[in-house]
Amino acid sequence: MNSLNNLIKENAGIFAIGVLTLIFLLLVFTILLLVSHRRLSKLYKKFMAGENGKSLESKFISRFSDLDMLKAESNRLSKELDKVKENLLTCYQKVGVVKYDAFREMGGKLSFVLVLLDKENNGFMINSVHSSREGCYTYLKEIIKGESFIELSTEEKSALEQAINSGNYLG
Repeated sequence: MNSLNNLIKENAGIFAIGVLTLIFLLLVFTILLLVSHRRLSKLYKKFMAGENGKSLESKFISRFSDLDMLKAESNRLSKELDKVKENLLTCYQKVGVVKYDAFREMGGKLSFVLVLLDKENNGFMINSVHSSREGCYTYLKEIIKGESFIELSTEEKSALEQAINSGNYLG
């Protein structure tokens, strides 16, 4: 017992500093808790201002029904968007156009090749050859997987390549 008393007397300064440090830390912690409590109290009072339990319950129910309605509408719109995307994949999305002078001596590029393809490079090609003497001749060629089974002219090949390489399609 004597040795404990002697130990306390010898280290009284260190012991006092330790206790004061602990008191200071507890004081800081208490102040932080009070500030946090005050902030939460303000938020709670603002939340509960002018309301009772029944009216809050009806507000919650109203908000949840609004959320359910929005979720249902979002699902409906998502399904509708999927249908639109599906339809767009079968539409002609790629275009190639080349204007040319069919008869070099005529002057002016009055003839043209128009290629319309879908995502899979299926579609058709219209070649309109303008001749002022005989009139205008229009040819239609089917394109399957980016190829024609009928021989293509230079202008037709160019328009087909232009359409195939156009990146403006829904992927």
